[in-house]
Amino acid sequence: MLFQKKHFYKKAFGDVLGYNSGVSLGGPPVMTAWCYQLDGVMIDTGIRHLRAAILESVRDAKPEFILITHYHEDHSANTGAIHTTLGIPVYGNPLTAKKLSAPFKLRPYQYLMWGRSDPVDIDIHAPIHDTGRCRFRPIHTPGHSKDHTVYLEEKQGYLFSGDLFLGERIKYFRADECLADQLISLKKVLALDFDALFCAHRPLMEKGKEAIQRKLDFLENFKGSVSDLKNKGLSLKAVIKQLDTGEDRPVKWLTLNNVSFANMVKSAYSDGV
Repeated sequence: MLFQKKHFYKKAFGDVLGYNSGVSLGGPPVMTAWCYQLDGVMIDTGIRHLRAAILESVRDAKPEFILITHYHEDHSANTGAIHTTLGIPVYGNPLTAKKLSAPFKLRPYQYLMWGRSDPVDIDIHAPIHDTGRCRFRPIHTPGHSKDHTVYLEEKQGYLFSGDLFLGERIKYFRADECLADQLISLKKVLALDFDALFCAHRPLMEKGKEAIQRKLDFLENFKGSVSDLKNKGLSLKAVIKQLDTGEDRPVKWLTLNNVSFANMVKSAYSDGV
């Protein structure tokens, strides 16, 4: 889109090559998205608005196949284009394959920030994707989305975590996120052997497991606070009002309430006490 300022750069994280993309109306983007490549494997494919730059980069890097963490447009938008251009296979969770097989609706902010994903037929991932030098194991980690999957590179202890992490102290949820599932997924990941955390929005090259643990602790404490207030007889609306700090306002307004602190409270409140 002509009015957007495009941001794209590549960065080497040791033997992992990262592509960072985002758009803004001026200044830095509100949020950028990382996709990665290691030993011929590309994990996620970036945003549509930077398609030309990403396609040029992958033509040079020549990945042999793609792994998708989940269907959201900031992770999957260039999958069809790369698949068609390079003729390489794409793998993902069965739910991801179903979602990407047809167009899916975007809200205005999603279209403006990231752009639409093209429909693409992808294959279901194997239990292990072994390249010889690397072993990628998919682990289903729902919560952020029903199809969300992380990929553990077992030989070097890298976790390609999609949107499982995002940050240690989350301030808001999408309307379709599930706190109970996220807690289970975070605990599942903490049983894995990794140190580097290749988050799609905030990569951490060391002590990634400690960061995941702190996020889990924060969310469990948050759920406990909501449950305590619910046990005291407060309504959902009253709990939101009591806990709300107002930090979500810019994001809430931008997304027309699709992303908000209230969504976090709703998910914790509806999960019981």
